[in-house]
Amino acid sequence: MGSSPQVGQPVQDFTLPGGTLTGDSFERSDYTLSAARGRTVVLAFYPGDNTTVCTKQLCSYSSGMETFTGLDAEVWGISPQGVDSHESFARTYGLRMPLLADTGREIARAYGITAPGIGVRRAVFLIGPDGVLRWKHVAVLGATFQSLDTLAEHIAGIESPTERLADDGGTGTTG
Repeated sequence: MGSSPQVGQPVQDFTLPGGTLTGDSFERSDYTLSAARGRTVVLAFYPGDNTTVCTKQLCSYSSGMETFTGLDAEVWGISPQGVDSHESFARTYGLRMPLLADTGREIARAYGITAPGIGVRRAVFLIGPDGVLRWKHVAVLGATFQSLDTLAEHIAGIESPTERLADDGGTGTTG
């Protein structure tokens, strides 16, 4: 297992293939983390499509998309399955967030969450609008997941770069 990014530090950029269910269409594209700058991004790593806990987790986040949108945040589900598997998973459960395919587990390794036997640990990383890691949770066993309410609480505590500039008189420094 590699070392996990540290809270308060910028995260490494990445691009992964994926897709989003929009109405009856599954729209495939590449997702690049730096392209989401200006918004909070919830990276929800999960071990596998169509597994019991992963399905409950992603259905919970999908049904709470209005909460995330209201906090100017987007959720990306990331697992080692391919985009075809993600499309089937999204269609079966009506999942409305992008599902990204980390088939070689390069991003999971970069985030320090690969694990023997299960492949990828269940983990959530909140990336602030400035590309800095603001909060993370890496499950030891992965039988439970971080709730929508817990994530919303942490997202609400993240200041946007614009708010930070207003707080410090526009100097870009604090204190």
